[in-house]
Amino acid sequence: MIRRIGLTGGIGSGKSTVARTLVQCGAVLVDTDAIARSITLAGGAALPALAATFGAAIIGADGALDRERMRTLAFADPTAKQRLEAIVHPLIGEEARLQAEAAGEQTIVFDVPLLSESGHWRARVQRILVVDCSEQTQVRRVVARSGWSEDAVRAVIAQQAPRAQRRAIADAVIDNDALTLDALQTETRALWVLWNNGPR
Repeated sequence: MIRRIGLTGGIGSGKSTVARTLVQCGAVLVDTDAIARSITLAGGAALPALAATFGAAIIGADGALDRERMRTLAFADPTAKQRLEAIVHPLIGEEARLQAEAAGEQTIVFDVPLLSESGHWRARVQRILVVDCSEQTQVRRVVARSGWSEDAVRAVIAQQAPRAQRRAIADAVIDNDALTLDALQTETRALWVLWNNGPR
């Protein structure tokens, strides 16, 4: 039985749907994006260091990180992105470890958008599942669900690992360009059965 699965995919790939389906199958989800949001809410663990590094202007009126302002800064200045990651990644990693420990013997799915960029995750999981689709599909989906411009979506895609880099680390790939929602869930469940009934 596979106890630790790393899940990754680009924006708009369908990764969140796959994560939800794995939870329905019985997995415990450790969502690093959700952890990142929680530590940057008002009173979050990352806020003091972020304010000290980037200035009080990145804190919104609600006391949380102004994510749009931070995103704009990080896209404009690669060193800002590096400083941001140096603050939040260790905090995310520690919280992910605590959540995994709390799951006990249950199968854990680590949802990590930057899995292929973070080498240490390979040692923490037994299998890596990549959800993949073309850039055109990514743009179409994200524009439809978020109202972002195509240029804004492509800017986010450009900041993420290339598709080939993600696919290169995969133990399994779900190609989600033309799948219906039902078909995507069916493929995910089939992989869950394979990994839970096959050899470790």
